Amino acid sequence: MKKFLKLATLMVVMFGSFTVARADEGMWLPSVISHTRLKDMQSKGFKLTAADIYSVNQASLKDAIVSLGGCTGELISNKGLILTNHHCAMGQIQFHSTIEKDYLTNGFSAMSLSEELPSNNYSASFLKRMDDVTEQVMAGVTPDMDVQKAEEIKKTNIKDIIAKATKDNGFNATVEAMYYTNQYFLFVYQKYTDIRLVVVPPAAIGKFGGETDNWMWPRHTGDFTMFRIYSDKDNNPAAYSKDNVPYTPKQSLKISLKGIKEGDFTFIYGYPGRTNEYLHSAAVEYIVEKSNPHKIALRDYRLERMIEKMEKYPEVRIKYAAKKASVANAWKKWQGESRGVVELKAVEKKVAFEKEFIRWASDKPEYANVVQQFQALYNELEKYAFALDYYNEGYRGIEITKAAAPYSKLTIEKLEANKAKLNTSRDLFYKNYDSYIDIEITKEMLKRYAANVAPEFIPEILANNSSDIDSFVNSLFSKSVFSDQSKIDVVLEKSPKEAIEILSADPAVLLQNEFAKVSSDKIMKEYRRINNEITALYKHYMKGMMMMQPSREFYPDANSTLRIAYGKVSGANPKDGVYYMPQSTLEGIMQKDNPNIYDYNIPQVLREIYANKDYGMWEVDGTVPVCFIASNHTTGGNSGSPVLNANGELIGLNFDRMWEATMSDIIFSEEMCRNIAVDIRYVLFLTDKVCGAGYLLEEMELVK
Repeated sequence: MKKFLKLATLMVVMFGSFTVARADEGMWLPSVISHTRLKDMQSKGFKLTAADIYSVNQASLKDAIVSLGGCTGELISNKGLILTNHHCAMGQIQFHSTIEKDYLTNGFSAMSLSEELPSNNYSASFLKRMDDVTEQVMAGVTPDMDVQKAEEIKKTNIKDIIAKATKDNGFNATVEAMYYTNQYFLFVYQKYTDIRLVVVPPAAIGKFGGETDNWMWPRHTGDFTMFRIYSDKDNNPAAYSKDNVPYTPKQSLKISLKGIKEGDFTFIYGYPGRTNEYLHSAAVEYIVEKSNPHKIALRDYRLERMIEKMEKYPEVRIKYAAKKASVANAWKKWQGESRGVVELKAVEKKVAFEKEFIRWASDKPEYANVVQQFQALYNELEKYAFALDYYNEGYRGIEITKAAAPYSKLTIEKLEANKAKLNTSRDLFYKNYDSYIDIEITKEMLKRYAANVAPEFIPEILANNSSDIDSFVNSLFSKSVFSDQSKIDVVLEKSPKEAIEILSADPAVLLQNEFAKVSSDKIMKEYRRINNEITALYKHYMKGMMMMQPSREFYPDANSTLRIAYGKVSGANPKDGVYYMPQSTLEGIMQKDNPNIYDYNIPQVLREIYANKDYGMWEVDGTVPVCFIASNHTTGGNSGSPVLNANGELIGLNFDRMWEATMSDIIFSEEMCRNIAVDIRYVLFLTDKVCGAGYLLEEMELVK
């Protein structure tokens, strides 16, 4: 047991010190960078030390990076100013937008601290430290222990670790597994919740190109937004108050105005969401041949219905802007991912590797049947995974049952105790809701669920109405109080007892309850059981791969924890006869400008700046740099991450990947994988010349 723990604890160090990594691949833990990637980074041009990147005892770059709950942000001034992506801020921009104050379309700029807009349920978390806690998590677990029993012990240990790490300090903490539970790290955070909106470019800049350009190169999108963190007078987290003051960070980023050129060293510091680089071939085959095609088709329909009404009604466009962007983002990503996996022959490559593994493991009992066991488990898992896909992408695409869910199991006591919270969430839901769109989507999602999912996973209420789902849905919306806020408000004005009686019999609540029961009892119970066995198997597989390939560099899959990825500014050759230059400019925006197309109708002020060549200090070779691509390994969650140069200075804001690179969550290609960033000079140009907030530059440390 001690030998195993030592292997797990030193895994990053061991396999980092033996080898040179494959070019530009990997998302690395910053706390162990000195043992793993520092020498390679420095050999490629990096000029800082490990302590400059990550330190607990002194200010370091980690103190300028924040998690925004699904995106990344960075401090760019000593007054708490945060830079992140426009698409990461869509929910907040939409929250403050109305027909009269359409910040989505026209943008917003606060001209003073007093004009900055308080956010709605938004937070910024700083990592205080990360610690290897493998031994503590594994205490009491033995190699021959039942998987379920081992998980129970680990959960108890993790709970104790978190309790100790957060005792009497106001911090939050999580314990995350690395290398498929071969290693565990504790992450301790400090969360700030008074976050205020400062600058938003017009949508025709922040979302320039819309879904047509999304995931594509060349890009010309000014995908940025600025917030500010506020604290109490002692610089501690505090709920919103007019007495709060701008937060003073331990570290903020210097901003380079030197520009970029092909071959320049770059690195990204952020919170990548999820990658699966070590998947078995059966899992990849399921994703490409079954999961992605069905999920794409379901989102096809949802997008069609949203766009159809958004184009007709401005108020619906505002209501559904964030929803449409969210649905479309994964929809297009999955298409590129499937294409890339097929073109790179990922399944075939994994099958070939697995055959090699079988040969290597033939005289090693612990690993001898691992590959074959995977195949059997994935075969068993498939029907549950497919049902879960349809539950998440089909049923959960329905909005009326989302509105009903908080009321589905209320008691009188809970209704009274949570009244304020329920009122707030209800107001937010209906502010961005259109029943016509929801009716059409509900009909189609239920039809497809009933037609594609195995009968055992179909709720009785849907099975009984499967012959005429249109009539069933029409009746549901006409009878449910959740189809319109005025109806539910009337019900909640009644006595708690009477309200509960009405709500418990509501058809949307009944549908929600049946789907929830099917999910928990028939899908998730077995899905989790099989997945626990698969995860336990991956633990052995991962360890076996490392033993089999001691010269290969292994990095832990992304799991929304702080990571570093590095590479260089680099063009790409996506297909025969085509070469992507690494930089785009304002010229490309003007070439795409089209007043008749919403996503390409740039603000008049930008046209005038271009006509007059009024670029000021932002001019480079007669134009303005806009975006660039580099070979950093990124994924979802890296949106908003800073792209830094060899000196740790901010040169760009990560916001996307090339469509040809979206398979990098599963398989990385040195030739094709490129992240897309807004050039920081374009961000500052827009802030100054278009948004009229040039005063903010006085807060920043600009390096020429």
